[in-house]
Amino acid sequence: MNKNRQTTLFRYWTTRYLITLCVGLLVIGIASSLWINYNETQKRLDFMRLTAGEIADRVLDADGNIKVAPFLFRILDNRQQSLRQNYKPFMLILGAQKQPLFDLPGPLSNELSARAAQLTDAGEDVTEITLSRGEQFLFVKRSITAKEQTVGWVFLFTPKKEMMRSTTEFQLLFIMLISLGLLGWLVIFLLTKKLSQPIMDVAAAAKQIVIGDYDIRLEKDSKETEIYELIHSFKEMADRLRQLEMMRTELLAGVTHELKTPVTSISGLVQAVKDDIVTGAEAKEFLEICTSETARLQKMVEDLLDFNSFAVGDIRIRRESQDVYELVQEITHQWRIGQEEDNLSLHVEKPERPIIVFTDPLRVQQVLYNLLNNAAQASRPGGRIEIRLGETPQDIRIVVQDHGTGIPAAEQPFVFDRFYRGEEKKHTVRGLGLGLSFSRMIAQALGGNLELTESSEAGTTFTLTLRKGVEV
Repeated sequence: MNKNRQTTLFRYWTTRYLITLCVGLLVIGIASSLWINYNETQKRLDFMRLTAGEIADRVLDADGNIKVAPFLFRILDNRQQSLRQNYKPFMLILGAQKQPLFDLPGPLSNELSARAAQLTDAGEDVTEITLSRGEQFLFVKRSITAKEQTVGWVFLFTPKKEMMRSTTEFQLLFIMLISLGLLGWLVIFLLTKKLSQPIMDVAAAAKQIVIGDYDIRLEKDSKETEIYELIHSFKEMADRLRQLEMMRTELLAGVTHELKTPVTSISGLVQAVKDDIVTGAEAKEFLEICTSETARLQKMVEDLLDFNSFAVGDIRIRRESQDVYELVQEITHQWRIGQEEDNLSLHVEKPERPIIVFTDPLRVQQVLYNLLNNAAQASRPGGRIEIRLGETPQDIRIVVQDHGTGIPAAEQPFVFDRFYRGEEKKHTVRGLGLGLSFSRMIAQALGGNLELTESSEAGTTFTLTLRKGVEV
């Protein structure tokens, strides 16, 4: 038997709730039955005590002798009617010698008379007897006293089994428990069905996504907050997966194109030199182009390898105590040396006092190089790039701002996504779209973050946050 066999949410909860409900109602029913039985027993005993006392007072004549008269039956009838009892007890009167003076005829008459004679000496707390054939009787006794002497006893008996047949409380209890059970099951049936339906819809939508169909339709107008958030989040996830699938397709085409272009170029140039189509200085120029394209190809492969290493958490950090202004000055100086064009203005704002950070200077250089390259690509000829430094009690902030064309609002939420490249940049700049995603991963590994602060037609601002840290 498979212990891990799956079942529906609807069946799982309705079955368990029904079992719990039945057990609970059974316990309530047993406890209530015991209480009703006890209450009914006390009520019958009180009724018989009252009746026995009245009979004991009225069977004596003026001389103090026991006189059994027909009116005794009327006493029982009147008490039964006035107290609205649906039973009439057996009455037995014994004389001073414990001989029966009044007894109702019946198959149990002789045995009850004999037991009554024995019970005259029993205490008042004894209220139940069992006859030879197993019949159980409740009884009360009341002494008949004349001139401070006991001249007889009045006994009233009632079969205990009649209590279950004649008590309407048990019938009402049974009806109430059945009604509560049906009502409880109906409530959990409707609620579970309502709860399971949106979950089933989400499960069906998940299967739809598995086969590659991201066009899902889910009811978003749920009044329950949790169900609404589940559906809303799942819908957002599906939309995100659709975008990632499109990006993956574009990435495959883009990476293929970006890697194929330098390979084709290198192959053609080398073939031209090999076949002596070009010679001399021109051949040397072709080889230099091949070297440049090879370096570009190598850089793309390194970016992919580095990104994969960072993605799986293999990030090596070597922290050192650094003056942030001096570190940024050195990084920007090296970056300017590697720039082919010299028509950009780069300004680093010096802080009022030295800012010290405990971080990895090589990783900071990787992030700033990428931000400066992006700023240079976005800047207009003769544009200006500004770097500002600041600090808070917890971290250091390096702000890189350009005055270029900005990032379109529709593309801003995706600039840190892997392999994402804007429409304009896709056709003008060669690359894999890993720069900003890679840079953010480095910043987070350093204990900080990289954020797009703002972007408009007036320019773009990125903020690199570094945790100050403590050298140990």
